[in-house]
Order: sequence, then structure tokens, then C-alpha cells
Amino acid sequence: MYILIRDDIPLGKAITAAAHASLAMYLKFQDKPEVKHWLDPGPFKKVICKVTAQEFEKLKGSVIPYVVLRESTLDNQEVALAFLPQITYPKIFRFLRLYKENE
Repeated sequence: MYILIRDDIPLGKAITAAAHASLAMYLKFQDKPEVKHWLDPGPFKKVICKVTAQEFEKLKGSVIPYVVLRESTLDNQEVALAFLPQITYPKIFRFLRLYKENE
């Protein structure tokens, strides 16, 4: 599963958003075969990426189903996207930056 966090979100809120995004994706798509495949036999891998506002908006046009997470303490701003797990993702996903604390 890819989880994308906007790069202008404070670290503490980003960590919370990533956790909520994982659960929200599961709850929305738990009956989909892609989720069942992702869970069985595990390890239900997640990739957390830090994206610009432009990348965030561009990826909202993805053909892969996703959920959008908002943060109530940031005026209900969109902060994260969590995509339905796939065996292969479109090429654009390979060029996203992994989320690292000091970047």
C-alpha cells in the first residue's frame, strides 16, 4: 500500500495521518480481492512517501482507488492519500520520495 503525505504537514500530524490512512484504506476496501491478497500471507507492506502539493493533486487523478485523509486541527486540510494495494503500480509511484524525518 502506498501512503502519500503532503510535505507541508508537521511531522507529528504526518505520523498520525499515516496511521489513520492505513486503517481508512483497509476499512474502505477490506472486501476487495487486492486487500485480501495484500493481507495473506502478509506482511502487508506499506510505503510512506512525502509529496509536494502538486504531486498530491496529480495523484488524486490516479486510476487506482484511494482514500483521502483530512486533519481537523489543520482546518480540515487534505493531508494524506492511501491507495488500494496493487501488485504493480503506475510508473509515477517509483519516483516518489520516501518519507524521511530529516528531509
